[in-house]
Amino acid sequence: MTPAMEALARRYEAIHPHLNERQRRLWLGNEARELGASGARLVAEAVGVAADMVRRGRDELDDPHALPVGRSRSAGGGRRRAEELDPGLITTLDELVEPETRGDPQNPLRWTTKSLAHLVRELAARGHRCTENVVSRLLHEAGYSLQGNAKTIEGQQHPDRDAQFRYLGEQVAAALTAGQPVVSVDTKKKELVGAFKKAGREWRPAGDPVQVNMHDFMDKQLGKAIPYGVYDLAANTGWVSVGCDHDTPAFAVNTLRSWWQTQGRAAYPHATTLTVTADCGGSNGNRVRAWKSELATLATETGLAITVLHLPPGTSKWNKIEHRLFAAISMNWRATPLTCLETVVSLIGATSTETGLTVTAVLDERSYPTGIKIPDKVIKALPITRHDWHGDWNYTLNPTDTPEP
Repeated sequence: MTPAMEALARRYEAIHPHLNERQRRLWLGNEARELGASGARLVAEAVGVAADMVRRGRDELDDPHALPVGRSRSAGGGRRRAEELDPGLITTLDELVEPETRGDPQNPLRWTTKSLAHLVRELAARGHRCTENVVSRLLHEAGYSLQGNAKTIEGQQHPDRDAQFRYLGEQVAAALTAGQPVVSVDTKKKELVGAFKKAGREWRPAGDPVQVNMHDFMDKQLGKAIPYGVYDLAANTGWVSVGCDHDTPAFAVNTLRSWWQTQGRAAYPHATTLTVTADCGGSNGNRVRAWKSELATLATETGLAITVLHLPPGTSKWNKIEHRLFAAISMNWRATPLTCLETVVSLIGATSTETGLTVTAVLDERSYPTGIKIPDKVIKALPITRHDWHGDWNYTLNPTDTPEP
């Protein structure tokens, strides 16, 4: 190879990584034109490309109808897409991921994840060879995307569900208008106490995550935290008792008692009634005898007529306390291990929102035994007035002169 050709090869080696296909072709064509009639052959030998490529570049330089700036190939040029080479590819892929095929027991992907790798393997088994990138592109172009499950199916609904919500809303509105206290109560999810992983993420120095236990096995010494909350609808305040024994009706009513003695009585000095909205299940369920018995005692202690309005079965997520108090608490302690009960109380008590929510948290270390039976005669003697509309969901415990044991 002559020194001139070696120099040409060095120049091409330096510049070709920075050029696209057309630019390389034009640059080589220009070098060939400078070398004369045999320029295309000499340039091709020097840089190691096809002579035809050099000739096409030389011709494009002299062609007034050459491709516009920015294009490397004419329309239709380049490698054809997989779906063009394999017309049945899209149809087969759609059959594999179409939602209606989920119930087909013969579908090979019925019982496995529809990952790109699984789809590529199944397509290959059906005679359609392609890559994961091709499958991903085809799925996006067809309107598919990665999605999780959506909790929208509520199951069988009680026929009076909507009517109970209307009745509950009317009773609550009437109590608030009269200046009487209205609270929403419930038990938050029980939490393991110790160095356990908490959902969420928080800012920390890079590479320095909080170290937590590998497994979520309850520490027998630290136990678990049972937050029971009382949310005051009018004042936008929360009261949470953090128990460490059992979630019983006695614990629930004692939390209500603590709220009244500490906050409620001062906030509503002229109150004659207390309206409580609660779920139909748990320690404050509408069929729990001890719940009604404990409330009757509280009514006599406070002199308040306590009206309980239960949300219909299966609608606990609509309880005000869930999204006005418990959601804020979960946000406040995200990614923070609850290493001790004092930490739980502090994190709950520090919860606030831009809408003005304030929360008071206390630790309740009392024992609340389970399995306590309430005899029929005690239930029959309760000063309870059941409402005309669904007395099983709506009832009032009236104060008496002598509290029930």
